[in-house]
Amino acid sequence: MKRILITAKNSYIGNAFAIWTTDKFNIDYITCRNDEWKERDFSKYDVILHVAGIAHVSTDPNMESQYYKVNRDLTIELATKSKSEGVKQFIYLSSIIVYGESSSGERIINKNTIPKPSNFYGNSKLQAEEGIKPLESNNFKVVIIRPPMIYGKGSKGNYPKLAKAAQKLPFFPDVDNQRSMLHIDNLCEFIRLMIDNEENGLFFPQNSEYVKTSEMVTTIAEVHGKKVKLTKIFNPVLRAMVSKVGIINKVFGNLVYAKNISEYKQNYRVRDLKDSIMMTEK
Repeated sequence: MKRILITAKNSYIGNAFAIWTTDKFNIDYITCRNDEWKERDFSKYDVILHVAGIAHVSTDPNMESQYYKVNRDLTIELATKSKSEGVKQFIYLSSIIVYGESSSGERIINKNTIPKPSNFYGNSKLQAEEGIKPLESNNFKVVIIRPPMIYGKGSKGNYPKLAKAAQKLPFFPDVDNQRSMLHIDNLCEFIRLMIDNEENGLFFPQNSEYVKTSEMVTTIAEVHGKKVKLTKIFNPVLRAMVSKVGIINKVFGNLVYAKNISEYKQNYRVRDLKDSIMMTEK
């Protein structure tokens, strides 16, 4: 049975993965909040699953150096130590944010799309990727995963805010947008396959369906026995605000992966959108 070391205690993804793979792997944790991890013996592990990092986007310039220290420098240091101590595979959770923000118009990312971060969060993730790629060898496989927005029971970010709105608002804007999303169970199954198949390379997992925000809100409301009426009356104002107001952009902007770059030789999509919302909200 493979031994996996997860680089964060009590992280959302790390804990979900440990539960998802119970009885499949031997899993340990380390905290990276101090330098104690540097004294840890990595040689007994087959895989390092690196999920530690600063996950939220900040516009505070005073935070910039901390983002690079945690998201970039820590990642490179962990990968370097992993390789030197004989770990076979290093899995890094990057983000779709390396491509910049969503937009009011169509935004489809394919394999030829060049990353263009719009903030130091995205840039720190991209520089971490660039720092660990050269470490790859036949004996040290590097997996970089760029997931879109991850959601599920207990998740943070915009999804729980939308879930609350779905239960309280009688009306919601019917904006025709598309976003790639990834349910936590689908992500956990994808990571399991990466480990079982001893993969390396760059991957773009996502749910099989794109998400239209208004349809997701109505589905959440239905799960709670409520009904939200959709209206287009606010659309002209919202379209004008998408490129100017961050939260409006995240909720109603367009940002998707081309579906073909998210296919894998084995099925990792154990939840469809409706099923995943029911699992999250019940």
